[in-house]
Amino acid sequence: MRASRMLSILTTLQAKGRATAPELAEACEVSVRTIYRDIDALSASGVPVYADRGADGGYRLLDGYRVRLNGLSQSEAGALFLAGLPGPAAALGLDAAMIAGQNKLMAALPANLRDDAARMQERFHLDAPGWFGESEEPAHLRAVAGAVLRGTLIDIRYESWRGQKRRRVAPLGLVLKGGSWYLAGQVDRSVRTYRISRVLDCTALDDSFKRPADFDLAAYWQSATLRMEAELHPNLATVRLSPLGVKLLNALSQPYVRTRTQLDDVADADGWRTARIPIGRTCWHAAAELLRLGPEVEVLYPTDLRDTIAEMARAMAARYAKALTR
Repeated sequence: MRASRMLSILTTLQAKGRATAPELAEACEVSVRTIYRDIDALSASGVPVYADRGADGGYRLLDGYRVRLNGLSQSEAGALFLAGLPGPAAALGLDAAMIAGQNKLMAALPANLRDDAARMQERFHLDAPGWFGESEEPAHLRAVAGAVLRGTLIDIRYESWRGQKRRRVAPLGLVLKGGSWYLAGQVDRSVRTYRISRVLDCTALDDSFKRPADFDLAAYWQSATLRMEAELHPNLATVRLSPLGVKLLNALSQPYVRTRTQLDDVADADGWRTARIPIGRTCWHAAAELLRLGPEVEVLYPTDLRDTIAEMARAMAARYAKALTR
């Protein structure tokens, strides 16, 4: 265990350049005191590990020192092949590079791991878009991706629900979500999200920008999606659900709504249960979501939403009544 942990420390320092003792302790799932002992053992064995003092300090390897580790475990080799996703790689123009890299990796693997890696490719497949959806192929994705890698500004014409706008954006990162590509871009010192398919024009500029030192793409995306979901569902509705309605709500509602629905444990005399669920900003949006449950839901509150659904139901009944008389 200790040998594996020390190898992990070395590879982490080589990959990141510098890491603090708490960061290494978190990565290795041990105490900081254990990391101190491991660092002392590495230094005693001749590995050039140095400690930089100060606010930006941490441990690092001597410049030019490289860890020669050619062995991969069975699970590590399989994980590397699972990371090769042909769809996104092709969209970014990296499909040929991905195939070449996988071929080189396969050739470097020991013979006993090649069969396992091949089985991973044969038996696991990632289909990113949701059901009944297709992956987008934005016209300017490769141009944006190139600017992200180079760290240079882009000038875009973007179409939002408010209309078309031109922006000079510092591209910080790309995210593939449900078959759609999104750009996290900095404008006027604030980071915003742009859907790449809505970029009408894109000009890559030669001007570089200073990337925020504390920007974390994964953390930004998590907070941004939660904020967007909360903005889309700012209100609560109290409803009654039949046993089938409970199942339909769980199957048809979005994850944000499903996880925040408060469902009473006790059913009434008819077997229906009361629930409080997040709904959209407008009555029309909320009604459209609840009408998917058909007669298996009854809105109790707010009254304007109940009235809107009743009016829609009357209009639908009148329309179909006319169709039956033809």
